[in-house]
Amino acid sequence: MTDSDPSDADEGSSAAGLAERRGEETNVYQPAEDSGLLADAAEEFARGRTLEVGTGSGWVAEQTAPHVSEMIAADVNPHACQQARERGIEAVRTNLFDAFADGSFETVLFNPPYLPTDPENEWDDWMEQALSGGESGRELIEPFLEDLGRVLAPGGQALLLVSSLAGYEEVEELARDAGFVPEEVRQESYPFETLSILRLTRFMLCGKPSAGQIE
Repeated sequence: MTDSDPSDADEGSSAAGLAERRGEETNVYQPAEDSGLLADAAEEFARGRTLEVGTGSGWVAEQTAPHVSEMIAADVNPHACQQARERGIEAVRTNLFDAFADGSFETVLFNPPYLPTDPENEWDDWMEQALSGGESGRELIEPFLEDLGRVLAPGGQALLLVSSLAGYEEVEELARDAGFVPEEVRQESYPFETLSILRLTRFMLCGKPSAGQIE
């Protein structure tokens, strides 16, 4: 389902080994096991105007596009935006949600950089930025969740890929703190990590979405 061979998964159990294995493309993250898992969930759950944040090559957006009314991709990496456009996907160069108005999307997809990274190491090229999740593995997950509610339309949802390397329970807690109900809709295990897809919907209060967590 992806352009990579899942049998390669046992070649590196460390973050460094995984980064090396996934670094075949110099500037843009290419489809791997996590991409396939997110695309599979998106084909089932995505609906309406849909945004993929951190689109990389645009492969997930391309797989999702036939199932939704409108597909938009976003990435801070200009090379990624170009590859997404070559797949026929509208792509916007932006950091997370900075370029988008309130209530713009019914579905948001995100496969974040999640490899825990030694803070003393400088990950400063495009490929490294596509992989590094900071010391906790959650460096981009936290601001994503903080601003997600703003760009979702009423009744909107997100599909977030979570790796055990970034801490599954910690991400669930962050999602709840941001006002969302996390539901695991996909899971696959590999020798070096377990990958899950969390479907995030808003807490409901009196039949209406709540901006924050219910006390």
